[in-house]
Amino acid sequence: MGLLQNGQWVDQWYDTSGSGGEFRRQDSRFRSWVTADGEAVAGAKSGFKAESGRYHLYVSLACPWAHRTLIFRQLKQLQEYIDVTVVDPVMLENGWELTDPLYGFNYLYQLYLKADTQYEGRVTVPVLWDKKTKTIVSNESAEIIRMFNSAFNHLTGNTADYYPAALCEEIDQVNERIYNAINNGVYRAGFATTQAAYEAAYHTLFDALDWVEQLLSRQRYLVGEHLTEADWRLFTTLIRFDAVYFGHFKTNRQLLADFPAISGYVRELYQVPGVAETVNLEHIKTHYYVSHQTINPTGVIPLGPLQDFTGEHDRKRFTAV
Repeated sequence: MGLLQNGQWVDQWYDTSGSGGEFRRQDSRFRSWVTADGEAVAGAKSGFKAESGRYHLYVSLACPWAHRTLIFRQLKQLQEYIDVTVVDPVMLENGWELTDPLYGFNYLYQLYLKADTQYEGRVTVPVLWDKKTKTIVSNESAEIIRMFNSAFNHLTGNTADYYPAALCEEIDQVNERIYNAINNGVYRAGFATTQAAYEAAYHTLFDALDWVEQLLSRQRYLVGEHLTEADWRLFTTLIRFDAVYFGHFKTNRQLLADFPAISGYVRELYQVPGVAETVNLEHIKTHYYVSHQTINPTGVIPLGPLQDFTGEHDRKRFTAV
């Protein structure tokens, strides 16, 4: 992943220095919040008021973290309230490239420098941009989806809640394991530079997938019968698994198609209204296989696999507990 250092772009996909060849993901730096009244929530740097047309979302269709925000924009009916710019699928020596409708920028790092001329660090998607104050509200996907979940309810009238108070603790526990072992786990396997680091990530990943398979064999969703943010955070990794991670990241013990409960679960979530239009597998494959030149130096993009997420998803795939 690229970095800004002293105002200059450094082409660096990942950091394995001093970590035994293990991929390490850096924390997001912009951590403010949009709220209904503009007041900052506990722990946030500052608050921004939810207003129609004020915010712009920069995403990659390839990135699973950015994908979460696109899904929540659909689920919470925010399409008319928050505009979107999609960066180009290929990310090379200058980082994410785009045709920016706001400022005419060609690279996403220019947006980061507009927000903070002294910024140093990773330049990532998603980015939630405030057009009024001309700055980045947040580049942390986990927090952006929670803003989308509730901050704009008074404008949209959509009160669907994917992080209900009664389930917060359980959702957080599930999120933690899934993030470490699966969401980030595929990257830890794919970007490992030693055999030991790769094997550790591989085994942790499939132990967690076996756990998810058992869980979904006895209940409909990750925390029971309520579809929550935990499901959507997992979905964006699962939808990419067979097409990209299985081969490209060497997470090849078995395809997700070989997990009956998980594969039915993915088809069910894919068929939730609005979700399918956020999934672009050609964009996804192009990004991973062309951009990751250290892993796939030829840049050849595989034609397969053939996948159909529109078939019967077997809503009775689990046995009641």
